[in-house]
Amino acid sequence: MSTRRVVVTGASSGIGRATARLFAQHGWQVVGVARRADRLAELEAQSGISTFVADVTKQEDVDALRDFLADSGPVHALVNNAGGAFGASSVEDSDPEDWKRMFDVNVIGVQRVTSALLPLLRKAAAGGHADIMAVTSTAGFVPYEGGGGYNAAKFAAHGVVGVLRLELAGEPIRVLEIAPGMVKTDEFAFNRLGGDTAKVEALYAGVEAPLVAEDVAEAIVHAIELPGHVNMDMITIRPVAQAAQHKLIRGELKPKA
Repeated sequence: MSTRRVVVTGASSGIGRATARLFAQHGWQVVGVARRADRLAELEAQSGISTFVADVTKQEDVDALRDFLADSGPVHALVNNAGGAFGASSVEDSDPEDWKRMFDVNVIGVQRVTSALLPLLRKAAAGGHADIMAVTSTAGFVPYEGGGGYNAAKFAAHGVVGVLRLELAGEPIRVLEIAPGMVKTDEFAFNRLGGDTAKVEALYAGVEAPLVAEDVAEAIVHAIELPGHVNMDMITIRPVAQAAQHKLIRGELKPKA
């Protein structure tokens, strides 16, 4: 396993950071990619993970990442995790610039990185198999009020993954998708809600054991470490308290009397 290398985007925080750390604990060579150099330096110092500063919304950054990886070894797996939600307004009141930002990072960013690294993944797959994992969201299947731009971006990202799987059929490259529901991380809801801590606290109030980043990381690493002929096309992961997008239980979970 130590000879296998994985690239994780959005590795500076949340699910990406937890995933990069867990792969390293499992003996993988890891390249963590993100925009924030200070957060990556901290990750590298704490875990020994290799890092590369790049913004997936900038083609020149992605090209530089590709060249760095090509010069430094094979790439056996790619985890397209970089993403985000900006704003929670109605379709009528949304800022189109927020929608543009969400499409750029959640959809076009996946295309940019995947396209750039596919030749490297193909080269690694010649000796067995390679993997492309996309972290999408249950927001990509079920719309909800206030989620217009994020719903649209994640619906699109889900579509990209499905098309990619068809286009790569016949090659030993698995295309996997994981769609988390409610995950409590340090930044996602905070950024989406404009830094309003009261709204963030209200979002998770009374929810027994929402998912955390490490839970999703466990599922990602497990799926990629399965035998090469096994493809986890679609993984939906939610806390038990969230039976569906619109069915969230606040309060203690207990058997009926």
